[in-house]
Amino acid sequence: MPRILSISGLRGVMGDGLDPEFCCRFAAALGTMAEGGTVVLSRDGRSTGPVVKHAVLAGLLSTGCRVVDADIATTPTCGVLVTHLNAAAGLQITASHNPIPWNGLKPFSPAGSVFDAATGQKLIALLESGDFNYRPWDGLGTVETLDDPAGPHIDRVLKLVDPDAIRDRKFKVVLDCNRGSGAVATPRLLETLGCEVTVLGGTPDGQFEHVPEPIEQNLTGLCEAVVSAGADVGFAQDPDADRLAIVDNTGRYIGEELTLALGADFVLAHRKGAFVVNGSTSRVNEDIASRHGCEFHRSYVGEAHVTAKMKSVDAVLGGEGNGGVIEPQVGYVRDSFVSMAYVLAGLVERGGTLAEWADSLPKYTIVKDKLECPREQVENACAALQSAYSDATPTDGDGLRLDWPDRWVQVRASNTEPILRVIAEAPDQTIAEDLCADAMEKVRAATS
Repeated sequence: MPRILSISGLRGVMGDGLDPEFCCRFAAALGTMAEGGTVVLSRDGRSTGPVVKHAVLAGLLSTGCRVVDADIATTPTCGVLVTHLNAAAGLQITASHNPIPWNGLKPFSPAGSVFDAATGQKLIALLESGDFNYRPWDGLGTVETLDDPAGPHIDRVLKLVDPDAIRDRKFKVVLDCNRGSGAVATPRLLETLGCEVTVLGGTPDGQFEHVPEPIEQNLTGLCEAVVSAGADVGFAQDPDADRLAIVDNTGRYIGEELTLALGADFVLAHRKGAFVVNGSTSRVNEDIASRHGCEFHRSYVGEAHVTAKMKSVDAVLGGEGNGGVIEPQVGYVRDSFVSMAYVLAGLVERGGTLAEWADSLPKYTIVKDKLECPREQVENACAALQSAYSDATPTDGDGLRLDWPDRWVQVRASNTEPILRVIAEAPDQTIAEDLCADAMEKVRAATS
Protein backbone atom coordinates (compact mmCIF):
# COMPACT_ATOMS: atom_id res chain seq x y z
CA MET A 1 0.00 0.00 0.00
CA PRO A 2 1.47 3.41 -0.91
CA ARG A 3 2.17 5.93 1.81
CA ILE A 4 0.00 9.04 1.77
CA LEU A 5 1.91 12.31 1.81
CA SER A 6 -0.04 15.57 1.92
CA ILE A 7 0.25 19.10 3.26
CA SER A 8 -1.12 17.84 6.59
CA GLY A 9 1.52 15.16 7.02
CA LEU A 10 2.29 11.53 6.35
CA ARG A 11 0.44 8.25 6.85
CA GLY A 12 1.07 4.68 5.82
CA VAL A 13 1.20 1.05 6.88
CA MET A 14 4.41 0.20 8.68
CA GLY A 15 6.45 -2.18 6.54
CA ASP A 16 4.20 -1.63 3.54
CA GLY A 17 4.89 1.88 2.29
CA LEU A 18 5.95 3.49 5.54
CA ASP A 19 9.45 2.74 6.80
CA PRO A 20 11.97 4.22 9.28
CA GLU A 21 14.15 5.67 6.52
CA PHE A 22 11.33 7.78 5.10
CA CYS A 23 10.26 8.87 8.59
CA CYS A 24 13.84 9.98 9.28
CA ARG A 25 13.92 11.97 6.04
CA PHE A 26 10.56 13.60 6.86
CA ALA A 27 11.92 14.64 10.26
CA ALA A 28 15.14 15.94 8.69
CA ALA A 29 13.04 18.09 6.35
CA LEU A 30 11.09 19.45 9.32
CA GLY A 31 14.29 20.01 11.30
CA THR A 32 15.79 21.89 8.37
CA MET A 33 12.72 24.13 8.20
CA ALA A 34 12.91 24.64 11.98
CA GLU A 35 16.51 25.83 11.52
CA GLY A 36 17.73 23.74 14.40
CA GLY A 37 15.25 25.24 16.86
CA THR A 38 13.08 23.58 19.50
CA VAL A 39 10.75 20.83 18.24
CA VAL A 40 8.07 19.21 20.43
CA LEU A 41 7.80 15.46 19.76
CA SER A 42 4.93 13.25 20.93
CA ARG A 43 3.11 10.11 19.84
CA ASP A 44 -0.09 8.17 20.27
CA GLY A 45 0.09 4.73 21.85
CA ARG A 46 0.56 2.56 18.75
CA SER A 47 2.99 -0.34 19.06
CA THR A 48 4.96 0.98 16.07
CA GLY A 49 5.39 4.34 17.79
CA PRO A 50 8.81 3.64 19.33
CA VAL A 51 10.25 2.60 15.95
CA VAL A 52 8.96 5.75 14.28
CA LYS A 53 10.06 7.87 17.24
CA HIS A 54 13.67 6.68 17.03
CA ALA A 55 13.74 7.29 13.28
CA VAL A 56 12.30 10.77 13.78
CA LEU A 57 14.79 11.57 16.52
CA ALA A 58 17.63 10.73 14.16
CA GLY A 59 16.27 13.17 11.59
CA LEU A 60 15.69 15.98 14.07
CA LEU A 61 18.95 15.59 15.96
CA SER A 62 21.00 15.37 12.77
CA THR A 63 19.64 18.79 11.76
CA GLY A 64 20.60 20.32 15.10
CA CYS A 65 17.20 20.54 16.77
CA ARG A 66 16.52 20.71 20.48
CA VAL A 67 13.88 18.00 20.86
CA VAL A 68 11.43 18.22 23.74
CA ASP A 69 10.03 14.71 24.17
CA ALA A 70 6.46 14.53 25.47
CA ASP A 71 6.31 10.77 24.75
CA ILE A 72 2.69 9.52 24.66
CA ALA A 73 0.44 12.57 24.47
CA THR A 74 -2.61 13.71 22.55
CA THR A 75 -2.35 15.61 19.28
CA PRO A 76 -3.85 18.80 20.77
CA THR A 77 -1.38 18.57 23.65
CA CYS A 78 1.44 18.65 21.11
CA GLY A 79 -0.02 21.80 19.57
CA VAL A 80 -0.40 23.48 22.95
CA LEU A 81 3.18 22.63 23.93
CA VAL A 82 4.54 24.24 20.76
CA THR A 83 3.14 27.62 21.78
CA HIS A 84 3.75 27.08 25.50
CA LEU A 85 7.46 26.48 24.84
CA ASN A 86 7.75 28.96 21.96
CA ALA A 87 8.98 26.07 19.84
CA ALA A 88 9.90 26.28 16.18
CA ALA A 89 7.76 23.24 15.32
CA GLY A 90 5.97 20.20 16.66
CA LEU A 91 5.65 16.64 15.40
CA GLN A 92 2.97 14.18 16.48
CA ILE A 93 3.49 10.52 15.59
CA THR A 94 -0.01 9.24 14.87
CA ALA A 95 -2.30 7.76 12.28
CA SER A 96 -5.38 9.17 14.01
CA HIS A 97 -8.37 6.84 13.50
CA ASN A 98 -6.64 4.51 11.02
CA PRO A 99 -6.29 0.81 11.97
CA ILE A 100 -3.46 -0.64 14.08
CA PRO A 101 -1.00 -1.35 11.20
CA TRP A 102 -0.93 2.34 10.26
CA ASN A 103 1.20 5.14 11.62
CA GLY A 104 2.12 8.61 10.47
CA LEU A 105 3.58 12.03 11.16
CA LYS A 106 1.66 15.26 11.73
CA PRO A 107 3.77 18.46 11.82
CA PHE A 108 2.86 21.66 13.65
CA SER A 109 3.84 25.24 12.87
CA PRO A 110 5.24 27.66 15.49
CA ALA A 111 1.63 28.80 15.99
CA GLY A 112 0.72 25.33 17.28
CA SER A 113 -1.49 24.62 14.28
CA VAL A 114 -1.16 22.12 11.47
CA PHE A 115 0.75 23.29 8.42
CA ASP A 116 -1.07 25.50 5.95
CA ALA A 117 -0.91 24.62 2.25
CA ALA A 118 2.16 26.72 1.47
CA THR A 119 4.18 25.39 4.41
CA GLY A 120 3.11 21.83 3.71
CA GLN A 121 4.18 22.14 0.08
CA LYS A 122 7.51 23.58 1.19
CA LEU A 123 8.14 20.56 3.42
CA ILE A 124 7.18 18.14 0.63
CA ALA A 125 9.49 19.90 -1.83
CA LEU A 126 12.35 19.76 0.66
CA LEU A 127 11.65 16.11 1.36
CA GLU A 128 11.76 15.30 -2.35
CA SER A 129 14.94 17.31 -2.98
CA GLY A 130 16.80 15.89 0.02
CA ASP A 131 18.50 19.24 0.57
CA PHE A 132 18.63 18.84 4.35
CA ASN A 133 20.78 20.95 6.64
CA TYR A 134 22.67 18.12 8.31
CA ARG A 135 24.95 19.38 11.08
CA PRO A 136 28.54 18.32 11.86
CA TRP A 137 29.36 16.16 14.86
CA ASP A 138 29.66 19.14 17.17
CA GLY A 139 26.42 20.75 15.99
CA LEU A 140 23.97 17.91 16.60
CA GLY A 141 20.78 18.44 18.55
CA THR A 142 19.74 17.44 22.06
CA VAL A 143 16.80 15.64 23.68
CA GLU A 144 15.04 16.47 26.92
CA THR A 145 11.98 14.83 28.45
CA LEU A 146 8.97 16.73 29.77
CA ASP A 147 7.73 15.67 33.21
CA ASP A 148 4.11 16.81 32.78
CA PRO A 149 3.30 17.32 29.09
CA ALA A 150 -0.46 17.58 29.63
CA GLY A 151 -0.28 20.17 32.41
CA PRO A 152 -0.23 23.33 30.25
CA HIS A 153 -2.98 21.88 28.06
CA ILE A 154 -5.28 21.10 30.98
CA ASP A 155 -4.61 24.54 32.50
CA ARG A 156 -5.73 26.29 29.31
CA VAL A 157 -8.89 24.20 29.09
CA LEU A 158 -9.87 24.86 32.70
CA LYS A 159 -9.69 28.61 32.06
CA LEU A 160 -12.50 28.31 29.49
CA VAL A 161 -15.15 27.24 32.01
CA ASP A 162 -16.16 27.59 35.66
CA PRO A 163 -14.55 24.49 37.20
CA ASP A 164 -16.25 24.97 40.58
CA ALA A 165 -19.71 25.03 39.00
CA ILE A 166 -18.93 21.82 37.12
CA ARG A 167 -17.57 20.19 40.28
CA ASP A 168 -20.80 21.02 42.11
CA ARG A 169 -22.78 18.89 39.63
CA LYS A 170 -20.67 15.78 40.39
CA PHE A 171 -21.15 14.39 36.90
CA LYS A 172 -20.81 10.67 36.25
CA VAL A 173 -18.85 10.14 33.03
CA VAL A 174 -17.90 7.04 31.07
CA LEU A 175 -14.75 7.71 29.05
CA ASP A 176 -13.73 5.43 26.17
CA CYS A 177 -10.06 6.07 25.37
CA ASN A 178 -9.83 2.81 23.36
CA ARG A 179 -6.23 2.36 24.51
CA GLY A 180 -5.18 5.55 22.75
CA SER A 181 -3.18 8.55 23.91
CA GLY A 182 -6.24 10.11 25.53
CA ALA A 183 -5.84 7.61 28.36
CA VAL A 184 -2.75 9.45 29.62
CA ALA A 185 -4.39 12.68 30.78
CA THR A 186 -8.13 12.76 30.00
CA PRO A 187 -9.17 11.03 33.23
CA ARG A 188 -7.12 13.64 35.10
CA LEU A 189 -8.94 16.49 33.34
CA LEU A 190 -12.35 15.04 34.16
CA GLU A 191 -11.42 14.25 37.76
CA THR A 192 -10.12 17.81 38.17
CA LEU A 193 -13.62 18.89 37.12
CA GLY A 194 -15.09 16.75 39.90
CA CYS A 195 -16.38 13.97 37.68
CA GLU A 196 -16.77 10.35 38.74
CA VAL A 197 -15.04 8.67 35.80
CA THR A 198 -15.34 5.13 34.49
CA VAL A 199 -12.56 4.54 31.96
CA LEU A 200 -12.75 2.03 29.10
CA GLY A 201 -9.51 1.19 27.30
CA GLY A 202 -7.37 3.06 29.80
CA THR A 203 -3.98 1.59 28.84
CA PRO A 204 -2.37 3.69 26.06
CA ASP A 205 -0.71 0.81 24.17
CA GLY A 206 -2.53 1.17 20.84
CA GLN A 207 -4.12 -2.28 21.03
CA PHE A 208 -7.56 -0.92 20.22
CA GLU A 209 -10.50 -2.73 21.82
CA HIS A 210 -12.78 -1.76 18.94
CA VAL A 211 -12.39 -0.23 15.49
CA PRO A 212 -10.74 3.11 16.29
CA GLU A 213 -12.96 5.51 14.35
CA PRO A 214 -15.47 6.80 16.94
CA ILE A 215 -18.66 6.22 14.94
CA GLU A 216 -21.89 4.61 16.13
CA GLN A 217 -21.27 1.01 15.09
CA ASN A 218 -17.95 1.01 16.94
CA LEU A 219 -19.27 2.39 20.24
CA THR A 220 -21.94 -0.10 21.32
CA GLY A 221 -19.84 -0.95 24.38
CA LEU A 222 -19.75 2.69 25.46
CA CYS A 223 -23.50 3.06 24.98
CA GLU A 224 -24.11 0.02 27.19
CA ALA A 225 -21.63 1.22 29.80
CA VAL A 226 -23.33 4.61 30.10
CA VAL A 227 -26.66 2.94 30.87
CA SER A 228 -25.09 0.43 33.25
CA ALA A 229 -23.26 3.16 35.18
CA GLY A 230 -26.22 5.55 35.22
CA ALA A 231 -23.86 8.12 33.75
CA ASP A 232 -24.69 11.65 32.65
CA VAL A 233 -22.58 11.37 29.51
CA GLY A 234 -20.25 9.07 27.59
CA PHE A 235 -17.20 10.43 25.78
CA ALA A 236 -15.29 8.53 23.08
CA GLN A 237 -11.92 9.67 21.75
CA ASP A 238 -10.06 8.58 18.65
CA PRO A 239 -6.49 7.26 19.16
CA ASP A 240 -4.80 10.69 19.21
CA ALA A 241 -7.70 12.36 21.04
CA ASP A 242 -8.37 15.29 18.75
CA ARG A 243 -11.84 13.97 17.93
CA LEU A 244 -14.72 13.33 20.33
CA ALA A 245 -17.98 11.42 19.92
CA ILE A 246 -20.72 11.65 22.53
CA VAL A 247 -23.29 9.30 24.07
CA ASP A 248 -26.13 10.90 26.04
CA ASN A 249 -27.49 9.86 29.43
CA THR A 250 -29.96 7.41 27.86
CA GLY A 251 -27.17 5.49 26.12
CA ARG A 252 -27.99 7.05 22.76
CA TYR A 253 -25.13 7.79 20.42
CA ILE A 254 -25.63 11.43 19.45
CA GLY A 255 -22.52 11.38 17.38
CA GLU A 256 -19.59 13.46 16.31
CA GLU A 257 -21.65 16.00 14.38
CA LEU A 258 -23.30 17.24 17.57
CA THR A 259 -19.97 17.52 19.40
CA LEU A 260 -19.25 20.74 17.54
CA ALA A 261 -22.89 21.85 17.62
CA LEU A 262 -23.14 21.52 21.40
CA GLY A 263 -19.88 23.38 21.87
CA ALA A 264 -21.03 26.14 19.54
CA ASP A 265 -24.38 26.43 21.28
CA PHE A 266 -22.59 27.05 24.57
CA VAL A 267 -19.79 29.30 23.30
CA LEU A 268 -21.79 31.52 20.92
CA ALA A 269 -24.31 32.29 23.65
CA HIS A 270 -21.49 33.97 25.59
CA ARG A 271 -19.06 35.19 22.92
CA LYS A 272 -20.39 36.70 19.72
CA GLY A 273 -18.22 36.36 16.66
CA ALA A 274 -17.49 34.36 13.55
CA PHE A 275 -17.92 30.58 13.53
CA VAL A 276 -16.16 28.41 10.91
CA VAL A 277 -16.87 24.83 9.86
CA ASN A 278 -15.91 22.80 6.82
CA GLY A 279 -18.05 21.93 3.82
CA SER A 280 -18.85 18.44 5.12
CA THR A 281 -20.24 19.58 8.46
CA SER A 282 -23.90 19.47 9.47
CA ARG A 283 -26.23 22.35 8.71
CA VAL A 284 -27.23 22.37 12.39
CA ASN A 285 -24.13 24.50 13.01
CA GLU A 286 -25.34 27.15 10.58
CA ASP A 287 -28.69 27.17 12.38
CA ILE A 288 -26.97 27.59 15.75
CA ALA A 289 -24.87 30.49 14.48
CA SER A 290 -28.03 32.16 13.19
CA ARG A 291 -29.82 31.57 16.50
CA HIS A 292 -27.05 33.40 18.35
CA GLY A 293 -26.67 36.17 15.78
CA CYS A 294 -23.18 35.15 14.72
CA GLU A 295 -21.39 35.09 11.37
CA PHE A 296 -21.11 31.66 9.76
CA HIS A 297 -18.41 30.55 7.32
CA ARG A 298 -17.50 27.32 5.54
CA SER A 299 -14.02 26.27 4.47
CA TYR A 300 -12.60 23.37 2.51
CA VAL A 301 -12.37 20.11 4.45
CA GLY A 302 -9.23 19.66 6.50
CA GLU A 303 -7.95 21.14 9.73
CA ALA A 304 -5.48 23.39 7.89
CA HIS A 305 -8.24 24.93 5.79
CA VAL A 306 -10.53 25.45 8.78
CA THR A 307 -7.84 27.11 10.90
CA ALA A 308 -6.74 29.32 8.00
CA LYS A 309 -10.32 30.51 7.53
CA MET A 310 -10.71 31.03 11.28
CA LYS A 311 -7.67 33.28 11.36
CA SER A 312 -8.80 35.24 8.30
CA VAL A 313 -12.21 36.06 9.83
CA ASP A 314 -10.99 36.22 13.46
CA ALA A 315 -13.37 33.43 14.47
CA VAL A 316 -14.21 32.76 18.10
CA LEU A 317 -14.76 29.06 17.38
CA GLY A 318 -14.36 26.56 14.58
CA GLY A 319 -14.24 22.90 13.86
CA GLU A 320 -15.20 19.94 11.78
CA GLY A 321 -18.16 17.59 11.95
CA ASN A 322 -15.96 14.62 12.81
CA GLY A 323 -16.03 15.65 16.45
CA GLY A 324 -13.29 18.24 16.18
CA VAL A 325 -13.77 21.52 18.08
CA ILE A 326 -11.11 24.21 17.56
CA GLU A 327 -10.87 26.84 20.31
CA PRO A 328 -8.30 29.59 19.57
CA GLN A 329 -7.88 30.35 23.28
CA VAL A 330 -6.37 26.89 23.73
CA GLY A 331 -4.87 26.31 20.30
CA TYR A 332 -5.62 26.13 16.60
CA VAL A 333 -6.06 22.37 16.67
CA ARG A 334 -9.01 20.01 17.09
CA ASP A 335 -9.28 19.22 20.78
CA SER A 336 -11.38 16.63 22.60
CA PHE A 337 -10.47 18.19 25.98
CA VAL A 338 -12.12 21.45 24.93
CA SER A 339 -15.18 19.59 23.66
CA MET A 340 -15.67 17.78 26.96
CA ALA A 341 -15.28 20.95 29.00
CA TYR A 342 -17.86 22.80 26.92
CA VAL A 343 -20.38 19.95 27.08
CA LEU A 344 -20.09 19.76 30.87
CA ALA A 345 -20.28 23.56 31.22
CA GLY A 346 -23.34 23.63 28.99
CA LEU A 347 -25.05 20.97 31.08
CA VAL A 348 -24.41 23.02 34.21
CA GLU A 349 -25.83 26.15 32.63
CA ARG A 350 -28.93 24.45 31.22
CA GLY A 351 -29.65 22.37 34.29
CA GLY A 352 -31.18 19.48 32.36
CA THR A 353 -29.91 16.28 30.82
CA LEU A 354 -27.73 15.84 27.77
CA ALA A 355 -30.58 14.08 25.97
CA GLU A 356 -32.79 17.14 26.52
CA TRP A 357 -30.08 19.49 25.25
CA ALA A 358 -29.41 17.41 22.16
CA ASP A 359 -33.13 17.15 21.40
CA SER A 360 -33.48 20.95 21.61
CA LEU A 361 -31.17 21.45 18.61
CA PRO A 362 -32.49 21.57 15.02
CA LYS A 363 -32.98 18.04 13.72
CA TYR A 364 -30.95 16.70 10.81
CA THR A 365 -29.73 13.28 9.87
CA ILE A 366 -26.31 13.10 8.27
CA VAL A 367 -25.32 9.89 6.51
CA LYS A 368 -21.75 9.08 5.51
CA ASP A 369 -20.37 6.37 3.27
CA LYS A 370 -17.08 5.71 1.50
CA LEU A 371 -15.48 3.55 -1.13
CA GLU A 372 -11.97 2.87 -2.29
CA CYS A 373 -11.22 5.06 -5.28
CA PRO A 374 -8.06 6.17 -7.11
CA ARG A 375 -7.62 9.94 -6.97
CA GLU A 376 -7.67 10.17 -10.76
CA GLN A 377 -11.30 8.95 -10.71
CA VAL A 378 -12.58 11.68 -8.37
CA GLU A 379 -13.30 14.08 -11.22
CA ASN A 380 -15.47 11.45 -12.92
CA ALA A 381 -17.47 10.98 -9.72
CA CYS A 382 -18.07 14.72 -9.35
CA ALA A 383 -19.14 15.10 -12.97
CA ALA A 384 -21.58 12.21 -12.67
CA LEU A 385 -23.28 13.68 -9.61
CA GLN A 386 -23.51 17.20 -11.02
CA SER A 387 -25.14 15.83 -14.16
CA ALA A 388 -27.58 13.66 -12.20
CA TYR A 389 -28.58 16.41 -9.75
CA SER A 390 -28.77 19.38 -12.09
CA ASP A 391 -31.50 21.04 -9.96
CA ALA A 392 -29.10 21.51 -7.03
CA THR A 393 -26.76 24.44 -6.39
CA PRO A 394 -23.17 23.23 -6.89
CA THR A 395 -20.08 24.27 -4.95
CA ASP A 396 -16.83 22.85 -6.25
CA GLY A 397 -13.15 23.21 -5.43
CA ASP A 398 -13.14 20.60 -2.66
CA GLY A 399 -14.80 17.74 -4.44
CA LEU A 400 -18.41 18.69 -5.12
CA ARG A 401 -21.18 19.80 -2.78
CA LEU A 402 -24.76 20.02 -4.07
CA ASP A 403 -27.35 21.96 -2.06
CA TRP A 404 -31.13 22.03 -2.13
CA PRO A 405 -33.24 24.15 0.26
CA ASP A 406 -33.76 21.21 2.63
CA ARG A 407 -30.83 18.85 2.01
CA TRP A 408 -27.33 18.48 0.55
CA VAL A 409 -24.89 15.87 -0.68
CA GLN A 410 -21.11 16.01 -1.08
CA VAL A 411 -18.51 13.80 -2.72
CA ARG A 412 -14.80 14.36 -2.14
CA ALA A 413 -11.51 12.52 -1.86
CA SER A 414 -10.15 11.94 1.64
CA ASN A 415 -7.03 13.93 2.50
CA THR A 416 -5.60 11.03 4.49
CA GLU A 417 -6.84 7.77 2.94
CA PRO A 418 -7.21 6.42 -0.64
CA ILE A 419 -10.99 6.64 -0.46
CA LEU A 420 -13.87 8.73 -1.73
CA ARG A 421 -16.33 10.02 0.86
CA VAL A 422 -20.02 10.58 0.16
CA ILE A 423 -22.01 12.59 2.70
CA ALA A 424 -25.70 13.47 2.61
CA GLU A 425 -27.87 15.37 5.07
CA ALA A 426 -31.60 16.06 5.37
CA PRO A 427 -34.14 16.73 8.14
CA ASP A 428 -35.60 13.25 7.55
CA GLN A 429 -33.49 10.11 8.05
CA THR A 430 -35.02 8.19 5.16
CA ILE A 431 -34.41 11.07 2.75
CA ALA A 432 -30.79 11.38 3.89
CA GLU A 433 -30.18 7.64 3.62
CA ASP A 434 -31.79 7.45 0.19
CA LEU A 435 -29.82 10.45 -1.07
CA CYS A 436 -26.53 8.99 0.16
CA ALA A 437 -27.32 5.56 -1.30
CA ASP A 438 -28.32 7.06 -4.65
CA ALA A 439 -25.16 9.16 -4.76
CA MET A 440 -23.02 6.14 -3.85
CA GLU A 441 -24.59 4.14 -6.68
CA LYS A 442 -23.83 6.90 -9.18
CA VAL A 443 -20.27 7.30 -7.87
CA ARG A 444 -19.59 3.56 -8.14
CA ALA A 445 -20.87 3.52 -11.70
CA ALA A 446 -18.72 6.51 -12.64
CA THR A 447 -15.52 5.15 -11.08
CA SER A 448 -15.74 1.44 -11.86
